[in-house]
Amino acid sequence: MTAMHVESLRRYPVKSMLGEIVPSIFVDERGASGDRRLAIVDAETNRVASAKQPRLWRKLLQFTASGDTGRVCIRLPDGATIAADDPGVDEVLSKLVGRPVSLVSTRPPGATLERPDPETVLELGEDAEVAGQVLEIARATPGDSFTDLAPLHAITTTTVGHIGTEALRYRPNLVIATPHDYPPYAENDWVARDLTIGKTRLHVLKPTSRCALPTLEHGELPRAPHALRTPAAENRVESPGSAALPCAGVYLTVLKEGTIRIGDPVILQ
Repeated sequence: MTAMHVESLRRYPVKSMLGEIVPSIFVDERGASGDRRLAIVDAETNRVASAKQPRLWRKLLQFTASGDTGRVCIRLPDGATIAADDPGVDEVLSKLVGRPVSLVSTRPPGATLERPDPETVLELGEDAEVAGQVLEIARATPGDSFTDLAPLHAITTTTVGHIGTEALRYRPNLVIATPHDYPPYAENDWVARDLTIGKTRLHVLKPTSRCALPTLEHGELPRAPHALRTPAAENRVESPGSAALPCAGVYLTVLKEGTIRIGDPVILQ
């Protein structure tokens, strides 16, 4: 048995905006309470806005969404705040991102986003016209949340420390503290196994393939190209129907719901 515990818990009330660290979080088959429950939809394409397409949406990483009062509030790049249910929120967001958008709380059937090849984005620059795949989101997440694929995402302190960047760039729900001699990218070996955390039981679905988003400016944090280049050089993982992709962390589904708290032991089964 290797001693592991929950180092931090994070949620992102609005997809692709910065989020918040919380002391505890309730999880069920839909994911973490309050996580990715809102998203911005592009009025021109009807796609979900995601900083995976940095040419259009990297500005979203200058906004911060929080929901600790039970009402989602958005801190704008100039420091002002607006509530997500404010009647003028769509107008304010559209002006700041430079495109007509709407903030929605219900995931439309077959909701999609655009994901250009991240390594091409790194090579050509964030403003380059890089053709992207149009991907259906949340295929492994019941309900209305706007997750990329599965309800939860976890990464270890060893993997983040080895890459040499901040955990928040990878937008995990759980950052799992591991012993100093734990190998980086060991999450790959967790696939098809279960994690018991408190009274919850989570199933490890697959490694998380990385996009260009971790490399972008996050609030006051500068660009970090190595957040993609390092896993691209060291940890490419094949998945059915696709080439080997750079990965860090894992996607999880929830087998048994419950509350997870910072400091809870993490048991790999």
